[in-house]
Amino acid sequence: MAGSNFTEVTLFILSGFEDHPELQVSLFLLFLFIYLFTVLWNLGLIMLIRMDSQLHTPMYFFLSNLAFIDIFYSSTVTPKTLFNLQSNQKTITFVGCFVQMYFFVGLVCSECFLLGSMAYDRYVAICNPLLYSVVMSQKVCNWLGVMPYVVGFTNSLISICVISSLVFCDSSINHFFCDTTALLALSCTNAFSTEMVIFFLAGFTLLSSLLIITVTYFAILSAILRIQSAAGRQKAFSTCASHLLGVTVFYGSLIFTYLQPDNTSSLTQAQVASVFYTIVIPMLNPLIYSLRNRDVKNAFVRVIHRKLFP
Repeated sequence: MAGSNFTEVTLFILSGFEDHPELQVSLFLLFLFIYLFTVLWNLGLIMLIRMDSQLHTPMYFFLSNLAFIDIFYSSTVTPKTLFNLQSNQKTITFVGCFVQMYFFVGLVCSECFLLGSMAYDRYVAICNPLLYSVVMSQKVCNWLGVMPYVVGFTNSLISICVISSLVFCDSSINHFFCDTTALLALSCTNAFSTEMVIFFLAGFTLLSSLLIITVTYFAILSAILRIQSAAGRQKAFSTCASHLLGVTVFYGSLIFTYLQPDNTSSLTQAQVASVFYTIVIPMLNPLIYSLRNRDVKNAFVRVIHRKLFP
């Protein structure tokens, strides 16, 4: 097959869970519950933000965008995974594989930069509270909301173009979805230049978004330490604690997945980590940002009260 063209591959086999057939029913039920919870909770959060005027602020504008990404991010991977867990033929078409990878990479990169936008919003709120409404104008919010998608899906389009130029000599993907690293492993030609492009794009996305978040949080920490009262410091820190936790969980799972040796053991570990950031994190994000958020709880009470007592 070394001399055949990659377009002759019409199907890929997703063999990520084949080694544990006894777990497939349990995994199906678990993933189904998580997926339904993810969609309903994130959709409910978006609707709540739209319905309550007191949540029409930059912070909740970005949070609704994060919920939107999490819905489609999870929907890119989970439904096909659920179908394959109950199917004897765990396949995905060539076109379907690249479509899945395009949206997956695009949404992951978009979330990275959206977390950067959210960090900047918290920086302005804490470091320049008197100018917050001026600095975070509707125009600025729209720009900070749109640019993550533009950069993320441009990154994804470049990745898809370079990977689609490869010649594939195997159709069995050692993963439960079409990931870039899993597809690169199937190439039977020299993929060094393609790997360098993917490495550069991934490095740019991770490092630049992390740099934005790190710099803003150093500025936030400096501003918090200058606050005289302990109550004031606690209140300032509480405004960004949920975001910091979300960033830690998301980036931690990404780094653990992609920055480890390429061997059989690590592939298994990578698949476990991939389950976490593709299926579990979209469920955790709305919990992290809303369960201990007094504004969201109060908005929920107000909306329910308006519906019951119009």
